Amino acid sequence: MRSDVRDLGLADEGDRKIEWADRQMPVLAGIRERFAAERPFDGWRISACLHVTAETANLMRTLVAGGADAVLCSSNPLSTQDDVAASLVAHHGIPVYAIKGEDRDTYYGHIGTALDHRPHVTMDDGADLVTALHTQRRELLDAIVGGTEETTTGVIRLRAMAAAGKLAFPVVAVNEALTKHLFDNRYGTGQSAIDGILRATNVLFAGKSVVVGGYGWVGRGIAARADGMGANVTVVEVDPIRALEAVMDGFRVMNASSAASIGEIFISATGNLNVFGGHHFGLMRDGVILANAGHFNDEFELASLEAQAVSVRDVRPSTREYAMDDGRRIYLLAEGRLVNLGAAEGHPSLVMDMSFANQALGLEWLRDQRASLEPRVHGIPDDIDREVARLKLASMGIDIDAMTPEQKVYSESWESGT
Repeated sequence: MRSDVRDLGLADEGDRKIEWADRQMPVLAGIRERFAAERPFDGWRISACLHVTAETANLMRTLVAGGADAVLCSSNPLSTQDDVAASLVAHHGIPVYAIKGEDRDTYYGHIGTALDHRPHVTMDDGADLVTALHTQRRELLDAIVGGTEETTTGVIRLRAMAAAGKLAFPVVAVNEALTKHLFDNRYGTGQSAIDGILRATNVLFAGKSVVVGGYGWVGRGIAARADGMGANVTVVEVDPIRALEAVMDGFRVMNASSAASIGEIFISATGNLNVFGGHHFGLMRDGVILANAGHFNDEFELASLEAQAVSVRDVRPSTREYAMDDGRRIYLLAEGRLVNLGAAEGHPSLVMDMSFANQALGLEWLRDQRASLEPRVHGIPDDIDREVARLKLASMGIDIDAMTPEQKVYSESWESGT
């Protein structure tokens, strides 16, 4: 089988990881069982560009159980778990093109190889696959039925493509599902970003001044967890409503220049570029730590950091030291890439269970609705979102009430009142 992974000898270790994750992903496991019986994706070729983790492996197993002919490449050069990649190839028969730490040329080469699969459907986390398809492999577009997108940054890119009239097929924005962004982005990234920082540095959060760039769902989660660990949290925002919300949640809010001089740990989570840039580095104190929880390695102005440093060295795994000409040291984690995947294992499986259940059910919805969908970004239908939540609650042994007939009539009436 054609693939490009680091070492197939790691496959048994990877299979144990996949099994461990699967035990905490009961919703996806139930969907996989149904898909195996119904085979909704028979005849479909799927090219997926996702983080190659144990949780993603269980999503790929689910698609293949449903009849898909699927291949996988990585959506980030540092997020691949090499043992999981090996297991997918050796034990599950799924071609994988991903090696942790691959250089830029290899990364985009792997995306090209995934497109050589001539997919009917794309699955993306950041829209790199879809972008490459539209800019370099347009001869493949006629065969594309649609796609799915996992993350905020990718949805932003795809909406920009659609607004410009460039998006050639419908894409389901999995990220817009409430059971994705309310849980994956907030609880998943909130925990896993801090996990990555701890693994890379072993720093104590209690008493530290932590600056969070952005107060979207990811920023909210990071701020809450840093606060819970005893940190003094400051939020940097450009949106006045989100900034006000951060104030009401009990956090200090200020502009980036003011925050630069007081922070000890900077965690950026905006999906935008140069949140902390050239002049901010000059204001930062000795020993600050920079960690990115956004998708791309653009949130810190890395070219400026390189230019200002007089020397650079790796001092710990995933920790790079930049020595400035005045003797200060600035520490960048995971090369400025996603710290939760570059320096740790990404989100807990229990959270990814919901995100990938939305991927699987969103793809099934795309199959059923494809003839009527325009080439734009489509949200996950509310009934799928609520079904994922219901299944998750059931897997946790939690029962909730249903409205009585009288309550339902009352809630839909305009005549009742005081």
